[in-house]
Amino acid sequence: FFRLRLLNAASAVAARALSSGSAGSQGRSPDMAEGHSHLLVNDAVRNRLRQIVGASTNWSDHQQALRERASLTSQLATCQEDLPARKMKDSYIEVHLPLGSQPELREKYLNVHNSVRFGRILEDLDSLAVLICYSHTKRDTPQRSPLSIVTALVDKIDMRKNIIYPDCDIKFTGHVTWVGKTSIEAKMHMSQYHDGAYSPVLDATFVMVARDPENKRAAFVNPLQPDGPEEEKLFQQGEINKARRVELSTASLLKVAPTAEERKIVHSMFLNTLDPKTVSFRSRVLPANSVWMEDGKLKGLEICHPQERNIFNRIFGGFLMRKAYELGWANACSYGGSRPHLVAVDDILFQKPVELGSLLLLSSQVCYTEEKYIQVRVHTEVFDALTRQHNTTNVFHFTFCSQEEVPAFPKTYGESMLYLDGKRHFDVTMKGVT
Repeated sequence: FFRLRLLNAASAVAARALSSGSAGSQGRSPDMAEGHSHLLVNDAVRNRLRQIVGASTNWSDHQQALRERASLTSQLATCQEDLPARKMKDSYIEVHLPLGSQPELREKYLNVHNSVRFGRILEDLDSLAVLICYSHTKRDTPQRSPLSIVTALVDKIDMRKNIIYPDCDIKFTGHVTWVGKTSIEAKMHMSQYHDGAYSPVLDATFVMVARDPENKRAAFVNPLQPDGPEEEKLFQQGEINKARRVELSTASLLKVAPTAEERKIVHSMFLNTLDPKTVSFRSRVLPANSVWMEDGKLKGLEICHPQERNIFNRIFGGFLMRKAYELGWANACSYGGSRPHLVAVDDILFQKPVELGSLLLLSSQVCYTEEKYIQVRVHTEVFDALTRQHNTTNVFHFTFCSQEEVPAFPKTYGESMLYLDGKRHFDVTMKGVT
């Protein structure tokens, strides 16, 4: 259902015309569209990925193709130095979602509020990020890629517009901006054609990792060679993003105690909920027009069928993001008593792949509020009915804005840590928004 545009020098002029006034022109060199080795093609992003990997839409053929991928292991590089360096323009991709010119597509993306389902956009961004990374690691030979490229985390998605029109064409652009030994950062921009011009809707940063053909161990990827000061700045931002993630992980409240300032916040909230009549540590009173955090929960269950598989026979990461977002949105909606709009997606961590046939448990929690903003954390885990074991697979963080202020108050120490963690994510989000 996508129109995928992989551009070469001959179509660079048309590319610049298409991207004028859109978010796609941001965060890339003016000549990013030039130098590409492909012409305009009409194909779906996911079909292109299946061709690169050798997967099939047919279940039995798909399984056989994945078994055959083991033979590609010998094509992997033994070190990164054996791979040629790439430039940012080598991975530049532009994709059009013609909701305006092809009305039959709207049904899949339409919600009851006459807007676009954002969960579907998350699915599309995930697929596009994978294809961008495969474009970066592309070989000159027509053979299948020996790499299995999967989503490691969604670093950030910043919304630049609240309304996404269901009857206007959408354009996605993106390219690789940073590369490590086995990981790749891809930045993407989404814009929509409305009132005669493209205007920015969102900016997204994904981090992908390369694995061997059987998706069992890490694999080296082509190094990235920035070209010019603008690309050098993008690459350095990727280094900063990596350092920030390491710092946040080190300072996680699951590992170290909260800061002195954070402890004051928790104690102040505790004092505000004490019952003045009893002066007891156990007697708590909820402030007016507020909600206990324990009442800001919503849960869901998904049975992971083969229909939702990715090209590596695991559950598609975009599907997980869509389900988590929809549960988080529903929780924010019921908690705030009004239809919320998304402000940002922050720090989606993919800890473990979700196997086909899994029972996927989703738990959403309102973990922080400030003015009309609601921070929602969604935790997903797989449940093995035979062993009765639970294993965390993903953690999602969403920032919504509601129409009313409904403060959340923690009761327990565990809830207080969730509250502080939510505050940390909210502060990072609002720093990016402002």
